[in-house]
Amino acid sequence: MIDHYDRSDSVFTEKNLNAYISNSIISNWDLEAFTDYKGATLLYRDVARRIAKLHIMFEEAGLKPGDRIALCGKNSSNWGTACLAALTYGAVVVPILHEFKSDNIHHIINHSETKLFFVGDQIWENLNEASMPNVEGIITLDEFQLVISRNEKLTYAREHLNELFGRKYPKEFTKADVKYFEAGFDDMAMINYTSGSTGFSKGVMLPYRSLISNHMFARKALYVMKPGDKVISMLPMAHMYGFAFELLSRRS
Repeated sequence: MIDHYDRSDSVFTEKNLNAYISNSIISNWDLEAFTDYKGATLLYRDVARRIAKLHIMFEEAGLKPGDRIALCGKNSSNWGTACLAALTYGAVVVPILHEFKSDNIHHIINHSETKLFFVGDQIWENLNEASMPNVEGIITLDEFQLVISRNEKLTYAREHLNELFGRKYPKEFTKADVKYFEAGFDDMAMINYTSGSTGFSKGVMLPYRSLISNHMFARKALYVMKPGDKVISMLPMAHMYGFAFELLSRRS
């Protein structure tokens, strides 16, 4: 997903990961970005449009940069899109492996102080909203449906999302509208939780520089890849290797 247009390390002096994401979307506007197995394909411009809609929902709900947004579900275009939307909004992403048991997922949501939770339908069936009392909204990854809302503004935004999008972009949504939060090098980007082999999972706070350094390595190690090449995501996107090298630094 990150841009392929310049392989020199000098571009990283900006220290702004979200600038690379926006550059990638703009540079590859008409190329394929995500394809679900036996499902639909999203172009980069489609992903940008969905990110813009999610940003409207975040903003209307009162979410601010630094607030936690969690994701738990199997790999999908919507998982990747929601993750990028959270990062580019300036929220702290909390990826949760979908194999985790429900009590561990409840613990992670509460411990991380998550405000908005994107969850796969199959995962949601085994969870209990009463065990996550501080979450303001729970959204399914399959259709981005708001299944639990404790925030009236969030409810209104989801119900009127197309109207709000049309109001913000009355003519059309273009490359010029792809403008994202400028996060600092040391700002927190993600909280990654361990598998919890002994007790509950432990959270590791990762700044943007950690994600950027992984991308710098990927640009060198995956130099044979070029725009338009296909990447199969075998590892869960919530897995740090899968996130860093199959999602964030993917070449599709």
